[in-house]
Parts: sequence; C-alpha cells; structure tokens
Amino acid sequence: MLEFVFLLPIVMGGAAFFLPVSLGRGILIVAALLHLQLTVMGWLGKLDPYFPDYFSSSPEGLLVLLVTSFIFLFISIYAISYMSETEMQSEHIFISCMLLFLGTMSMVTLADHPIVLWIAIEATTLVSAPLIFINRSKEALEATWKYVLICSVGIALALLGCFFITLAMDIKEIDAPLTFSSLNAVAGQLDPIWLKAGFIFIMIGFGTKMGLAPMHTWLPDAHSQAPSPASALLSGALLNCAFLGIYKVHVLMHVAGLGTYSSNILIGFGLVSMFVAGIFILNQPDYKRLLAYSSVENMGVIAIGVGIGGIALYGAILHLIHHSLIKSSLFLSAGNILLGFGSRLVKKTGNLARLFPKTFVAFFAGFAGVSGFPPFGIFISELLIIMGAFQRGRFVVLAGFIFCLTLVFAGAARIVMRISFANAGEDILVEERMLRVIPSYVLLLTSIGLFLWMPETIFHVIIDTIKVLGGSVNG
Repeated sequence: MLEFVFLLPIVMGGAAFFLPVSLGRGILIVAALLHLQLTVMGWLGKLDPYFPDYFSSSPEGLLVLLVTSFIFLFISIYAISYMSETEMQSEHIFISCMLLFLGTMSMVTLADHPIVLWIAIEATTLVSAPLIFINRSKEALEATWKYVLICSVGIALALLGCFFITLAMDIKEIDAPLTFSSLNAVAGQLDPIWLKAGFIFIMIGFGTKMGLAPMHTWLPDAHSQAPSPASALLSGALLNCAFLGIYKVHVLMHVAGLGTYSSNILIGFGLVSMFVAGIFILNQPDYKRLLAYSSVENMGVIAIGVGIGGIALYGAILHLIHHSLIKSSLFLSAGNILLGFGSRLVKKTGNLARLFPKTFVAFFAGFAGVSGFPPFGIFISELLIIMGAFQRGRFVVLAGFIFCLTLVFAGAARIVMRISFANAGEDILVEERMLRVIPSYVLLLTSIGLFLWMPETIFHVIIDTIKVLGGSVNG
C-alpha cells in the first residue's frame, strides 16, 4: 500500500534508536534504498492508498517525494563517513531522527487531507529538532529553541488557515470530503471570504517553515548549527514540503477563481525573501549561514515563479528540483570544509583549491550552479521565470527579481572566492575522503544531467503538476 512509503522509515527509525550504532548505520542505508524503491513503485502506479480519504499520489506530491528520497540516499552515504570522523555524540539518536524525518516528510508529500498535511508538517519539526541540537552546544540549543518555537507558532497559524478553509465549505453547506481533491472539485461553491482568510494564514504559517521572509529568522541559525547531513536535508527537502502545503492551497484558490489574489501574495513574499537574503549575504562571516540565506532566496524565486504562472510556473518547479540537488551538495561540501578547517567563519578558511581540491571542485561548481550558470538546471529555471514575467507584463517584478539575483551573486561570489583562493594556514584537521566527496558530485551531475535531458516521465509529472494552474512550457 502507498502508506508503506512513510511507514517504512518511521518503523526503521524507531528500531535504530534501540540498536547498536554499527547496526544503525546499516539500517540508515538500507532504509534509504528501500524508500527509493517504494518511491519508484509509487511513481509507476503500483501502490494504492489504503486510506484514500487521507492519502493520495498527486503529481506535485510524487515529484517532491522523488526529490526527497533521491537526495536522502546520498546524504545518508555522506553521513556514514561524517559520523565516524566526528565521533558524534548520541549517534543512535541522530540516525533514528534522520529516518523519522524522512518518514514525516514522505507523509507530507502523500497527504490529501489538510489536517493530515498539517500534522505531518508539524511532525517534521518535532523529529528534526534533535538533529539541530545533536552537538549540544549553547549555540545549538538556542538555534533549536528558535526553530521549534517559531515554526510551531507558524504551524499554529496554518492550522487556523485550515479551519478557515473548512468554514468556507461548511458555510455554504457543501457535502464533500475534506480532501484537497474533493475541495478542488467544488471550489467554485466555496465561500471566497473564508478562502482568502485561510490562504493568508496558511501562507504565513507554512511560509514560516518554508523560510520565506520575514518569517525566516529560524532558518540561518538552524542550518548553521545542524550537522551538515541534517543541514542538507533541512534545505534540500524540508523547505519543499512546506512549499507543497502552500502550493496545494494556491491550486484551490486558482480553481475557485481567486488565483490573482494568491498569486500577488506569493510574488510579494518572494521578492521580500530574495531582497532580505541578498542583504544578509553581503559581508556574511559564516559560510553555512551564507548557504542558509541562499535557501531563503531560492524559496523566494520559487514563490515568484508560481505567482507569475505560465512558463514561469514550469520554471519554478524546475527550480525546486535543481535547488534541492545543488543546495544539498553545497551543504555536504560545507561539511567537508568545516571538518578540514574546524570553523564556520570565512576568515578562518582559505586556499580550498589547493588544500582540498576535490571538495573545491564540488563547492565551486555548486556555487556556479546555485548562481544560475549553465550547465546546471537553475540557469534554465531562472531564465524561464524571467521570460514568464516578461510575457505577463510583470516588469516591476522582473526588475526586482533581476536586481535581487545580482545582489545575492555579488555577495556570495566574494565569500566563495575568499574561501577558495585566499591565503590560509597549513593546519588541516581532517583530510579529504572520497566517501564525503562522491555524494556531492553525484547530486551536481544529476542537476547537469536533468539540464541536458529531462526524462519523459518526470516531464509529464511536472506538466500534470502545473496544468491545473494554467502553467505550460509555452507560456
């Protein structure tokens, strides 16, 4: 049944908590492989939901699920080497929470009931919090509390938004199951006032978890304090799950004839997120926080693309895929830098190209990719969003979009050049290991591969995802 996709990692995560660490590491890899296999079976339509009133395999959900499962496999491979070299405290807790995190995120992607979706997103907060606190430092404790409190407040607002959507159905006395599939079928009959109120609260609530400014304040601390495998999952997978909640409600708004209202809100939050990220990236002293603010910027890019619609919507979904691949790779490379230099501060690093040449290739290529240079997929996704804004006559949005992209690149380029080529001491704490480099290479090569050739199955799923909003590859 389809529910096995999230039940498997949850059960194996619970078992890993009680087993010796040596077995836990094996369980982590085995669970990642089995989860990817189940995900592929779900893609092929071989898994049917046992509880169809709560779960279904929507195109957007399957897409996020595949991305999550794929990057989790390579993050897990990296984590095995990372844990052995850092002598991590409470490693069994780390492995257990990684698997529980995968299970709850998978549950988000398959949820068709708004309240089940809300429960799953809230569960991701609870099971990922120990990953941030695993080093048990004062800074990690502060980041964990900020993460839990801010995201919980945001999720509470999202719950209120779900109640408002329910009211939009009850006030009109519509007899339909409370699922996104059923709501879309009767969207034209829903009360527009309560729908608008519901979208506002869901945008703020799930937008907090997605990392949109100004609700993003938990994200830089959490991403910088978490171990690199956890940071890669937070940025590459969790933010997509929060976006999925917003996207489903945006589809409902569009079908109800309120698409312009929700689109303008998405564009507004997207531009603010990009601008705030660009300001904080300038002169950023911590390279992991730099990557965190880059995630804020890229979530803004996705929000703008979805808000513009048309060919920009296709670009936004492409951006989601490629950002997950490239940003996960960057956080893994940042983990290698942290192990080698023993500091997250830019001023205490340097000469990466000579001291860690394999990591340098992955880190610099990741920077080029996330900055929108070919042959990485973000080049085409941002180009499509620019074209979409031009076609729709959104010239003010287009000008702000390009300005923010330039601002982010200018700030990030200076820092990356400093890390890569500036003079540094010769004291290296840990040497490079291929097991910590190969996952980054595979993720980057996947982005390049998808830029050069998009498999037909993935292309059709993207088209199925965006066609309900009027999105297409032709504008």
